[in-house]
Amino acid sequence: MANFSFELVSPERLVYSGSVTEVVVPGTEGEFGVLAGHAPFVSTLKPGVLIIKGDGAPRKLFVSGGLAEANPAGLTVLAETAVPLSEMNPARLAQMIKDAQEDVEDARDDASRLRLQGTLDSLKATAAAIEADSRASH
Repeated sequence: MANFSFELVSPERLVYSGSVTEVVVPGTEGEFGVLAGHAPFVSTLKPGVLIIKGDGAPRKLFVSGGLAEANPAGLTVLAETAVPLSEMNPARLAQMIKDAQEDVEDARDDASRLRLQGTLDSLKATAAAIEADSRASH
């Protein structure tokens, strides 16, 4: 499988930079995979698990918010948050879910409620993925 350049950047730091074979990204319109030579593509991110594949075991990180830009030369992801699943604090994620539930309840219109419900659903799915990943690695 061909390699391509990938960078994952958060406001705090450059989280990952290197050559990879595939990256699976949680886009707001759905999860998508990027391989070498991908057509130009831009997507916003939803909270979820980003998977980096290359040499060795896949790296899994929780990301929330941000932007992904793919082009034939590579992929860049600018994420509001990027934390390895192994370092994800369950209490922090539980608080994010609680806050999202409150946001859904406080929504003033159907469009906002629908958007906020999507965020809540993504956070719950992420919590389930983290739980499944921790069970599989033990």
